[in-house]
Amino acid sequence: MKLLITTLSVVALAFTVQADLGDASKLPPAAKKTVDFDKDIKPIFEKSCVKCHSGEKPKGKYSMETKEGIMKEAVKGDSAKSELVHLAADLVVDSEMPPLDKRDKYPALTKDQIGLIRAWIDQGAK
Repeated sequence: MKLLITTLSVVALAFTVQADLGDASKLPPAAKKTVDFDKDIKPIFEKSCVKCHSGEKPKGKYSMETKEGIMKEAVKGDSAKSELVHLAADLVVDSEMPPLDKRDKYPALTKDQIGLIRAWIDQGAK
């Protein structure tokens, strides 16, 4: 009985998390090029994310200093299910990234930048 309750709890949590991501149909399309992390992706995160999501106490306990750290909020091979993409695309209400009140210092990502991130994740985040 405990196993059944635990399993149902996990399934319910999975649906809750997925529902909180936002409408994936509103995401910009993935870029149609082969994406390189160091050339295409790292500069985007360094400009808009790393100042807050780094160091000993990164915001939200989410460090974006390394590729491995970044991937903790992504579903490798499926950008449409990646929380990272939904946050950057402003699809998660009250959790927009960068935060709306900090966009004078840390600019919002453009649709093209989000498309690059989507392509990188869809291509296996190499």
